[in-house]
Amino acid sequence: MMNLCNRDLRNKVKLSYLNKLTKIKYKIMSLRNRVTLIGYTGKEVEIVNFEKGKIAKVSLATNDYYTNAKGEKVEETQWHNLVANGKLADIMEKYVQKGKEISVEGKIVYKSYDDKDGNKRFITEIRVDELVLLGNRQG
Repeated sequence: MMNLCNRDLRNKVKLSYLNKLTKIKYKIMSLRNRVTLIGYTGKEVEIVNFEKGKIAKVSLATNDYYTNAKGEKVEETQWHNLVANGKLADIMEKYVQKGKEISVEGKIVYKSYDDKDGNKRFITEIRVDELVLLGNRQG
C-alpha cells in the first residue's frame, strides 16, 4: 500500500514537472524571432493601399555608443525598415511623423527580388506587432 502511494505521488510529480516544461517550451518558442527597437523615424510614413487594406512603411534609426581603441566615444546609427498593417498602419499614418521617437516590437522578415537589371536584391524588414509612441517630434 505504501509503495502504491509513493508511485502515485511520483507520477503526479512527473506530470507536474512535464507540464511546467511544456509551458516553458511554449514561452521560449514565442520569444523566437522577436525584436524590440527604440529609435527615431527617419522619414514620413509611406502608405501603400491594397484592395483589402493597407500597409505603412517607415525607416527607424537606432543609436549605439561605444569607445574605440583610441579611447574616443563613437556613435553608430543603424537603420531599420518597419512595416505595419491593419490598425497599426492607421495609427502610424495618423500619429507618426518624421523624427518621432517610437518603440516597436515585431518580427524580422527577409525578402529577395530581382531588379530590372536581373540582379538579386535583398531586403530586411521588421514586421511590427506592437507600437508605442514615446517622445515628441524632434527638432
